Amino acid sequence: MKLIFLQEPELQFGQDRHIDIRFGITNYKPLDYKDALAPKAIPLGIVGTENNISEFRAWLDVCAQGIEAKTSDQPNLFPRFPGFGSDRPFDSKFLYDSRIERQISTRDLPKSVDAKGYNAFITELADSYITEIQASSERGASVVVCALPMEALNLIDPDDPESEDEDAAETMAQDFHDLLKARAMQIQTVKPIQLVLPMTYLENVRRKQRRKKKSTRKLQDAATRAWNFHTALYYKAGGAPWRLIREESDLTCCFIGVSFYKTLDGSMVFTSSAQVFNERGQGIIVRGSPARIAKDDRNIHMTGEGAYKLIIDSLAAYRSEHRTEPARVVIHKTSGFDQEELDGFVKGIKERNIELYDLLNLSRSYTRLFRIGLYPPLRGTALLFDGDKSTIYTRGAVEFFQTYPGMYVPRAINVEAVESDRSSTALITEILSLTKMNWNNTQFDNSMPITVQAARKVGRILKYLGPNDKANPLYSFYM
Repeated sequence: MKLIFLQEPELQFGQDRHIDIRFGITNYKPLDYKDALAPKAIPLGIVGTENNISEFRAWLDVCAQGIEAKTSDQPNLFPRFPGFGSDRPFDSKFLYDSRIERQISTRDLPKSVDAKGYNAFITELADSYITEIQASSERGASVVVCALPMEALNLIDPDDPESEDEDAAETMAQDFHDLLKARAMQIQTVKPIQLVLPMTYLENVRRKQRRKKKSTRKLQDAATRAWNFHTALYYKAGGAPWRLIREESDLTCCFIGVSFYKTLDGSMVFTSSAQVFNERGQGIIVRGSPARIAKDDRNIHMTGEGAYKLIIDSLAAYRSEHRTEPARVVIHKTSGFDQEELDGFVKGIKERNIELYDLLNLSRSYTRLFRIGLYPPLRGTALLFDGDKSTIYTRGAVEFFQTYPGMYVPRAINVEAVESDRSSTALITEILSLTKMNWNNTQFDNSMPITVQAARKVGRILKYLGPNDKANPLYSFYM
């Protein structure tokens, strides 16, 4: 057993490298700022009540001029937002037009919703938005923002459907965000959508709690909210804010995340898409086949045929997007591999004449390290065990932030290299870099790599699709 520390990986921006996303964009512009197809002007569709649209537009105008940093002893954790416009670091601006701003009414909303009628209410609310999203998209919007009124938000279950520890978690109450995105992508003309809540653009507003449950989620400071919102919209409009560092000698690589989800009625378990990424972070969704819960280890596994088909479809999608095969394939799976799955994956990879591949199992670790002082272990602290197993802290105290930016004791990730010729150090260094590829969060210390995060996010939306429904191949429609 060996204890090591990995330095914070850098990211590539337009003019230089930096370890931090917000400082990187502020100082060096987005990665694609010189590209002819970079989104220099983004026609922004907005769907909401008349008041929602007006208040949201006013907030965007404030953001365009920049938002000062939160007063803090950790200035690197809470930097100012530099603004959004052609003369600002993003080198991009929003275009507004009444034709792509679509109003909805709250007049017909019920006073309350009981459990029996909840799913019908959520579906009806989603359909009312989709009608206007389609109209906005067809009139020229590149991205459509859905401003949910507080009257509707207070009727929606506030519990967060996301669970980092449960891949096949089941909930009887439908989630508005996931249902809306699933139903919207069935319409070919609809563009990527972004939900925005009143708490994002209005000060001192809070939603009502439908359940007697104490909320632990703290509202982000104003500059951080602006950073996360504008970065996500830039990506959804076709932009590339940053990418992994890639040296000239590095081989092209296809990263695939495999996770699982239950159908809405809980009757079947499906592979939650192969989330295919390259170093630039461009994601392609490949829908998986039914999976099974094994009797011996009680883990979720694909059949050998399902694993083979998944890797073949994933590599075909990669080739279609990039016009070439990757030199190397990396698979991150959130449950263990059985021999049937291994055989299926390896068969598909070798049929494409790809010699380099790494098949990794990623799971939450119960191993804890203790550090002298007030803070937990540093992000990047890792234990290398004998064989092909290691444990890494992807969350922890961050030297650049001069603090631990979390509320709870961080948990490390176990990494098992089931099939690989690379060293454990190289594999976990790559995983640490991939935790910084989340376009929804500009604070770089995410706990899981984007391969796993995205596969789980996609799975929560795919469960609302029927077997014959269309699954959009672009990740921007799921985030």
